[in-house]
Amino acid sequence: MSTLALRKSAPAAGTTPGTAQGPPPAFGGGTPMRRRIGLVPTVTLLAGAIYCLLPVAWVVIASTKSGKELFSTFTFWPGTGFADNLKDLNAYRDGIYWTWMGNSALYAVLGALLSTAVSAVSGYALAIYRFKGREALFSILLAGVLMPPVILAVPQYLLLAKVNMTDSYVSVFLPQVLSPYGVYLARIYASAAVPPDVVEAGRMDGAGEWRIFTRIALPMMLPGLVTVFLFQFVAVWNNFLLPYIMLSDDEKFPITLGLQTLLEQGANTPALYTLVITGAFLAVIPLIALFLVIQRFWSLDLLSGAVKS
Repeated sequence: MSTLALRKSAPAAGTTPGTAQGPPPAFGGGTPMRRRIGLVPTVTLLAGAIYCLLPVAWVVIASTKSGKELFSTFTFWPGTGFADNLKDLNAYRDGIYWTWMGNSALYAVLGALLSTAVSAVSGYALAIYRFKGREALFSILLAGVLMPPVILAVPQYLLLAKVNMTDSYVSVFLPQVLSPYGVYLARIYASAAVPPDVVEAGRMDGAGEWRIFTRIALPMMLPGLVTVFLFQFVAVWNNFLLPYIMLSDDEKFPITLGLQTLLEQGANTPALYTLVITGAFLAVIPLIALFLVIQRFWSLDLLSGAVKS
């Protein structure tokens, strides 16, 4: 009798005493409720992607339609007038659209390069050097991040008007050289990517501060500076209010302001609507190309070049 009781109470072979004996869990693990909750972020991201990409899809499709097809066919049905739209856009005022496109490239490239350089130097100094008032200066910088650019547009115009610099190329990209957000990003990235031991080692080897920055710290900060450059390029490329206030000569207009003048004329000449849509589609292509070119820098290891403790 006792032998039979011991056999019934003994655990099965290959199991641990005290563990539950039952079928294995279902494939995928977790309860159905947890799996449903886990789908919420995915659904939210998909909804956000659709919300952002739907206008882009409309612009791409609408740029293929002629003036008659634009108002008579289904919204997301491609048309047959893309080649004619390009021809009309090239012919409009002897190709002034490409002048606007070139102006935008000039403003965006110069403005982004200068802003990235200023952000790199300022962010590195705030991250590495210890001086009186550093935290107060950084707090003021954070306040500048929260300041809407619209508030600064009119004061910037009044300042540049006093030195006769309005209605010039410099008046568009010069006010955007100092970017508080760019300096903030550069400071945060320099603090994480540039070890103090590397800076001290450079000083012990006799390198000057500028040489340490350009030869040691700058390569370590490159992925973060690429992000600053991209943000500034997009900001200057899409800027409308500052050129609208600063410029009066349409030969100096960027693409945003040029398309707005076309849109205003479209109220009296509906045929220009197709030119505006086609021009908007072409204006997006440089931004996409820039993103595809520089995205490889983001794949770099954030700790590349760091010293081992």
